[in-house]
Amino acid sequence: MLNQEIAAIFRKMALFFQMQDDGFRARAYENGAEILENLTLNVKDVYAKKGLKGLEDLHGIGRGMAEKIEEYIKTGKIKEYGDLKKKMPVDIDELASVEGLGPMSIKTLYKKLKIKNLEDLEKAAKAGKIQKLKGFGKKTEENILEGIEFVKKNSGRMLLGYIWPRVEEIVEEFKSMKEVENISPAGSLRRKRETIGDIDILVATENPQKVTEKFISMPDVIKVWGKGVTKASVRVKGNFDIDLRVVPKESWGAALQYFTGSKAHNIKVRQIAIDKGFKLNEYGVFRGKKSVASKTEEEVYGAIGLRYLEPELREDTGEIELLQEKKQLPKIIPYGSLKGDLQVQTNWTDGAHSIEEMAKEAKRLGLEYIAITDHTKSLAMTGGADEKKLLRQMKEIDRLNKSIGGITILKGAEVNILKDGSLDIENKVLAKLDVVGVSVHSFFKMSKEDMTERIVRAINNPHVDVLFHPTGRLIQRRKAYELDMERVIKEAVKTGTVLEINAFPDRSDLKDEHIRMGVEAGAKFVIDSDAHSKDHLKYLEFGIAQARRGWAEANDVVNTLSLNKFLKKLK
Repeated sequence: MLNQEIAAIFRKMALFFQMQDDGFRARAYENGAEILENLTLNVKDVYAKKGLKGLEDLHGIGRGMAEKIEEYIKTGKIKEYGDLKKKMPVDIDELASVEGLGPMSIKTLYKKLKIKNLEDLEKAAKAGKIQKLKGFGKKTEENILEGIEFVKKNSGRMLLGYIWPRVEEIVEEFKSMKEVENISPAGSLRRKRETIGDIDILVATENPQKVTEKFISMPDVIKVWGKGVTKASVRVKGNFDIDLRVVPKESWGAALQYFTGSKAHNIKVRQIAIDKGFKLNEYGVFRGKKSVASKTEEEVYGAIGLRYLEPELREDTGEIELLQEKKQLPKIIPYGSLKGDLQVQTNWTDGAHSIEEMAKEAKRLGLEYIAITDHTKSLAMTGGADEKKLLRQMKEIDRLNKSIGGITILKGAEVNILKDGSLDIENKVLAKLDVVGVSVHSFFKMSKEDMTERIVRAINNPHVDVLFHPTGRLIQRRKAYELDMERVIKEAVKTGTVLEINAFPDRSDLKDEHIRMGVEAGAKFVIDSDAHSKDHLKYLEFGIAQARRGWAEANDVVNTLSLNKFLKKLK
């Protein structure tokens, strides 16, 4: 978690630098935060082996940031960050989480109204004080109140893609204990929900005391909430809680089923057991006092007449009824099924790495093809490509395809959908691309009807292959725009446009319910990482998790296909 702790501080420093109108340092620290969040190496290990020079050698980390990382490793603090907070004593995290409230607005609100945190902001907005400030107005004040409600509703949960690697570390650490006979994440984490509350970990052991002692002694533990014979609960750095459940190995399957949930799914499963004369709990399936199943989940479900269900399906969204009716559940897409990634950004626009670096990393991860989809010209802040720049990039991709073996680089673009539904790149250039993705990056507050018409017009363009992150949401940061998803899906099927399941952790867009709607309508999907760094390519697995939660099968997802078959699925 050390990487994540330093990244969080760097992000706050970036916001403080923006307040000072220091755009250069703001961008540098924002980039530094992203690098640390996605770094596969632990900076503490890098420093231990190679010192300050090792930190400087990390791609995108310069001398100044390397020294800050060194300072944090040694002292647990960064002095410059403390100095910035003294100059502007606001809870920058809280305030910046309100959509539309940028660093300069936060600065103004502090200078004029002494607003330091979300509570101050809400009081001022409800009192009508903000609308009186120059540059704000009544509509801005209404938007701020709406944003505050959104933040409150989404607080206290963690993004799956960011917390999963930490849990994997814990699981691997405990696997090395001879006392641990089995271990697994449970709860919403095992069901791969897009956001997670508390983390649940289940362990089978005959020596619970030794396991729980190790658990509460983990280096990142900052508070022990409780420790008993079968359960321990702690808070770790990063301010999230982990619950450990300990069970005997003969109860493993029953406990894993019980603690995986969901609650609604389990209620129905238990009722089925009762109707058949059984009792089902975390210790097993019982007829009277006799245990008839407990060792595996397959045994537990089978004992009450149900087939095993993958964890992602256990949400009480019709899966139990299908099983009871003896109907076929979907053979949801397996992990590791993807052969390509069709949304990859590079340093030609706002990505961190070159086309060659992205391609080589994708090849290392076992992909057969990727599409380079840098932003286009109307997204000016990214250095978006115009027609001439796109044509130059196409030549570069041709050159690289001759020199890099074992992977094919496709020519693509993430083309901006303008307000009227037209695109910001001419059709004659789009026709030269292998993959044309389109997306909305502006005018998010259009009416449902207008936004739907805008997107429908865009995907009716004969060159458009994929609708990227279709609803535009940023989890915990921005609501999805208003959209008639049923109509968009219908139009996608009609026009042969593929819908993206964007795997980037703060997008997970489409939502599972929209994926299922699309599956039922016969739509096709592509799962993409939306990588802006080579470290982001690993997010594809979280896109598969989202697809599984939406009941998608491998044949619903076009990038499970080999290159030639995949290309035939595009317009």
